[in-house]
Amino acid sequence: MKRILGGSLLSLVLAVLSLTACDKKDSADAPKAADSSKPVFTVLATTDLKDAQPLEEMVEKATSVRLRFVWGGTMESTEAVLSGSTPAHAAWFANAKYLLSDPQGQARVKLQEKIMLSPIAVGLNQTAAKQLGWDDPATAAKVGWREITQAASQGKLRYALSNPATSNQGFMALMGVVAAASQKSEALTAADVNRAAIAGFLKGYKLPGDNSTYLTEKFLEQQGNNPSQVNAFINYESWLLSLNNGSKLREKLVLVYPHEGVATADYPFMLLKDDRRDDYLKVVAYLKGADAQKWLARQTLRRPINAEVAAIVADLLPKEGMRIELPFSPDRALADGLIDAYLNEFRRPIASTFVLDTSGSMDGHGRRAQLIQALHYVAGADSSLTGRLAKLTNREKVWMLPFSDQPWRMTYFEIPTGRPQAKGVQVQEDSEAKQAVLAEVRAYADGLRMTGGTALYDSVLAALKHMLEQKQKNPNYQYSVVAFTDGENTKGRSLEQFQQAYAALPEDVRGIPVFMVLFGEAKEADLKALVQTTGGKVFDARKTPLYAVFKDIRAYQ
Repeated sequence: MKRILGGSLLSLVLAVLSLTACDKKDSADAPKAADSSKPVFTVLATTDLKDAQPLEEMVEKATSVRLRFVWGGTMESTEAVLSGSTPAHAAWFANAKYLLSDPQGQARVKLQEKIMLSPIAVGLNQTAAKQLGWDDPATAAKVGWREITQAASQGKLRYALSNPATSNQGFMALMGVVAAASQKSEALTAADVNRAAIAGFLKGYKLPGDNSTYLTEKFLEQQGNNPSQVNAFINYESWLLSLNNGSKLREKLVLVYPHEGVATADYPFMLLKDDRRDDYLKVVAYLKGADAQKWLARQTLRRPINAEVAAIVADLLPKEGMRIELPFSPDRALADGLIDAYLNEFRRPIASTFVLDTSGSMDGHGRRAQLIQALHYVAGADSSLTGRLAKLTNREKVWMLPFSDQPWRMTYFEIPTGRPQAKGVQVQEDSEAKQAVLAEVRAYADGLRMTGGTALYDSVLAALKHMLEQKQKNPNYQYSVVAFTDGENTKGRSLEQFQQAYAALPEDVRGIPVFMVLFGEAKEADLKALVQTTGGKVFDARKTPLYAVFKDIRAYQ
């Protein structure tokens, strides 16, 4: 690609920069004073790279480039680059295969250089590994995606994994299963997808989430070896090794690397704005140099791309970690079809209750309009990449529970099942029946009227009881509560009374998270206490558009 600087040319540039640095070693070693008059070099980075934030200061000291990271989720960052809406000068993702499978993405990226490596691995509880016989290194070396899929489909492997539709780790794990099951060494197509393999693998998917930090919190809570607990975590090797180095796991994890090959994050650092090319080259030269590479290996347990440094730090990382790289197809139809099929056919279907504050305070400051917009977007009115991923999916069950002085009557919507594919995967257009239900949801939102006080805890409790009742009737759904409020609780139960009532509910309710949206004058401490009781997460919509927060929540359901 002419817009991507050829590897040899860029290597030459980097070599010149490195030699220049060597020639001036004395001056380079001395910390350089920060020059606040220089423009910031902004890098849009995915949140899985937050452990690399100290590089801001290191880069500035070594190169005088005022590097600053701006964090984003995988898909929202990909969309920002694709659309050209990000003002960032560069982007840094775990991998950019999805971005660069799109001609528009290729056009946005002017240069790219791989910085480090981390393969996808399966981290199993020691007990689970022993039960499967995978604690023996000789046996583990023969475990492939087929054995992993078989264990998942039989209930022996119950894993945590980032959402394949919105995260690099989840998508690359799914691609690993697809690539291994296809038994093709050439680039795959959407028609090559083995549907049975995907369905079997996803039977073991018990703990979804949008990012590794959230998943780790939940994994630590739910890690165990009985059938209701998760016994494995699929993630990048660096994340799993860091967990093993900590003290919070109930059992250490045994890392298994599928023998046919793995998908590896190669962390491409990508130039987006050509007018900052010089700064980009300086930063890349530093990141690929010995100091940064050693720091990345020792502090983040990612593998150096610099071969000399890799040899120096080899004892830090498992020797069996680097396998053959599974083929990745540049066919965008495969990626889009796989994500669409995951959401609408293969994943455990979603059942949720949306608890909606319709108190009088929602009538002011454009709040009612924001709530209606957010519900419209979830119901298909947002055609952007992230909007399509957040849309209600086939087979999904939704109850709307408005509340003010008390919880009011629930309204139920069910998204119909789509047309099953006989072979492979492809993006399916919404059926007329689905479009009709989505239109009903939008019409429902338009009809919301705001009046009265705020009986938040009574309403969340009613939603949890309802989800619990539904779960007992049909355990094959992924249940959650999404609760939204713009003010403090003024009616009904207090927080303490809610906690007492929650404690009296059957144990099954513990598996139903509450995703709480903080908006307007809502009391943050109270919402955090509520979520600490129920499990889930608080999303702050005070400085972020409400519709964007609703889209974020969809990745956790």
